[in-house]
Amino acid sequence: MASITNGNMAETRILRVNVGNLGKFRDGKTLETWELPSDSEDLQPLREAAEHLREGIMPVGFPTETVYGLGADATRSDAVKGIYKAKGRPSDNPLIIHVCDLTMLRVLLGPSEGTNGNEAYSDPIPAIYKPLMQKFWPGPLTILLPNPKSSKLASEVTAGLPTFGARMPDSPLALSLIHLAGVPLAAPSANASTKPSPTTAEHVRHDLNGKIEIILDGGPCLVGVESTVVDGLCDPPVVLRPGGVSIDRIRECEGWARVVKGYKDASEEGSKAPRAPGMKYKHYSPKAKVILYEAAPKHEIARLGISDEARWILAAQQNKKEHLGFELLDRPAKIGVIRTKNWAPWGKLNYDWSDRYRYAPKGTVVVKQRKVETGDSFSMKKGNLWFTHEMSILYDGDGDRPDMPPDEETRVLLGEVIDIALGFDTKDIAHGLFSALRELDLQEVDIVFVEGITDEGDIAAAVMNRLRKAATKIEV
Repeated sequence: MASITNGNMAETRILRVNVGNLGKFRDGKTLETWELPSDSEDLQPLREAAEHLREGIMPVGFPTETVYGLGADATRSDAVKGIYKAKGRPSDNPLIIHVCDLTMLRVLLGPSEGTNGNEAYSDPIPAIYKPLMQKFWPGPLTILLPNPKSSKLASEVTAGLPTFGARMPDSPLALSLIHLAGVPLAAPSANASTKPSPTTAEHVRHDLNGKIEIILDGGPCLVGVESTVVDGLCDPPVVLRPGGVSIDRIRECEGWARVVKGYKDASEEGSKAPRAPGMKYKHYSPKAKVILYEAAPKHEIARLGISDEARWILAAQQNKKEHLGFELLDRPAKIGVIRTKNWAPWGKLNYDWSDRYRYAPKGTVVVKQRKVETGDSFSMKKGNLWFTHEMSILYDGDGDRPDMPPDEETRVLLGEVIDIALGFDTKDIAHGLFSALRELDLQEVDIVFVEGITDEGDIAAAVMNRLRKAATKIEV
């Protein structure tokens, strides 16, 4: 699809980037200066994108280690407004700026106030952040900084706040793009506002095709959830948004042992402007209704699954009665299941059988399944949901025997289920979460059941934060 942007038809192009030789820090310990190779042809797509950023007002899609960002010159209002326009983003939702080195960050902060005249130099970067920067930069951590009175940033970046968020991405592609552009880049996730964040170039094109001109393709993102946002300008310091760096690891740093969670404060309820991106608005949502199940204690694992909830919806569909606001359809329902650590296949929705064929008792729902290759890091299966009225022999279709489904008179097609298993490791779950939500959007499911995880430590808090924002209903 194409759209009209600033009076012109935008043709969205994906430029593939070879990430092998894109640059390095002159001194990797201090992160002071990012340098580019003098003879690398791999930089050519980045040079084209950087020129676009310097001279134009339409943002550029590019990958970081977390998710794909939508970047624009953070010092020009017309360029930053292009981000809000392309995404359909509320104007009171601040943006994170991305820098390529500490030299660029210090230019933004300017001279430190209260500098002793006897000192030749005073670092404008607040000392509280030095331990975090030494441990986590470049990487998925955003720090909140005071915005100088004579700020070089466009006012639209801060959304009227006295602070701005900054980070140094752990991506040679992103760092080289910023260096070539010569300006910090304001860059939220490169998705349409409220939709799941993009972790591939194709995700960006799906949401923003016709609204931007260039997407740099550096392959899939490694982390899969956005950066952690921290505020060290208050006492005690707070985590404003969970992300790729856990609160437990932050507490290990000097001056951060007392850090507290701040991402469930009043701003999340919409009573005031958000202090950081991702705090206020419903976000990360596919088009379908999302039912999230909070993680249960280990002794309750036996009850895990969507059986009761899904059967109610299917029964409502069969009897033409509304349930949970689930719209009545003139066709069989399509249900998505996203599993993590404990749920059985299909979320226990189906009549489980392990042999090649078995008898299905009267009144059971049965899934006739097949695996689907998606090209993503997760495994996905599809199956038809049949409600059996009589005793029937069901056969999964493998092998030499003929397929023997129930007779048409003894079964009712309730719908189709799509089962996605993200794996058991929390990092794999984080990496595949947004892709799974987007895949179910492409499959046009009507409702999604998601198995949550315990949000303690690691990046599990970030996973659950995103899922709670995506959910239509949360089951405990």
